Amino acid sequence: MNFGPMEIIVIVVVALVIFGPKKLPELGKSLGQGIREFRRGTRELKQDLDLTASSDPDKA
Repeated sequence: MNFGPMEIIVIVVVALVIFGPKKLPELGKSLGQGIREFRRGTRELKQDLDLTASSDPDKA
């Protein structure tokens, strides 16, 4: 899913209208932290699965 410049502008304008300019930086920070945690979790899960598969190839 790719967003072009116009789509991003529309999303930002809608977010400004809904949340207001004072709340938007806090919302962006929270969104960034959520994405970071999600990526960390998926990376750890992949590492666990790779470790399990490499330690016992008969059960994989």
